[in-house]
Amino acid sequence: MVEEKQGGLKQLFVYEHDASRLELFIRIVYSFVVMLVLAVYGFIAEICMLIQWFVVLILGRRSEGLSNFIKGYLEYFVHVIGYVYWMTDDRPGIFPKPVEIYEKK
Repeated sequence: MVEEKQGGLKQLFVYEHDASRLELFIRIVYSFVVMLVLAVYGFIAEICMLIQWFVVLILGRRSEGLSNFIKGYLEYFVHVIGYVYWMTDDRPGIFPKPVEIYEKK
């Protein structure tokens, strides 16, 4: 079960005792599709990182559009990895959706 926190926040990586056997078989195909989307998204994000390197080198600042694309990839990765690594039975969307990640201090 995913823990809901005050303000609509939820912790992504929590222990779930119960697991569905049916979901285990669905996960094989679904994870393949999600990882394929993640790989394509990651490849494009790598190209953006290379372009961003040149932007910083030449202009001395970052491009907001490139940063947002790379950030979107990282957020999607964190969003789907719990499902792919069998932490939860909650299926993530195949295509990226806006997710915000915070660090607790």
